[in-house]
Amino acid sequence: MRFAMLMYPGPAAETEQTPVPKGPEGLKLLEDMMAFNQRMVDAGIMLGGEGLKPTRLGARVKFGPRGSTDIVDGPFTETKEVLGGYWIIEAASLAEAVAWARQAPCPAGEVIEVRPVWTPEDFGEEAAAKERAQIGQIEAQKRGG
Repeated sequence: MRFAMLMYPGPAAETEQTPVPKGPEGLKLLEDMMAFNQRMVDAGIMLGGEGLKPTRLGARVKFGPRGSTDIVDGPFTETKEVLGGYWIIEAASLAEAVAWARQAPCPAGEVIEVRPVWTPEDFGEEAAAKERAQIGQIEAQKRGG
């Protein structure tokens, strides 16, 4: 099963600085996070992950009736908890995914939410076959073919 581990770093997510403070303490946190990521890679469970910049630099697309859309530029003041980054992992169960999340080297106060990810198989074999074909096309494009 695939899981998203969603990191909520609190107010630090909205600062203009990188999420890792400058100096020895920040370098140690960065090294610990890189080591954590490497452990997940070595275990064969990490499929991807990235940190996110502040909402001030983003936008939201809000869908309305009859296909209309509204664009809301950041920052998103109505958001109480801002997503700061994520991992996509492959784990046998929610318990295993939570066990990995508990190992993340996060400072006190940060939160990691663990949620299952919908897969094409959840929607039936036809959807799964179509997604596999599309992924094949994407991979071919990446290779330049």
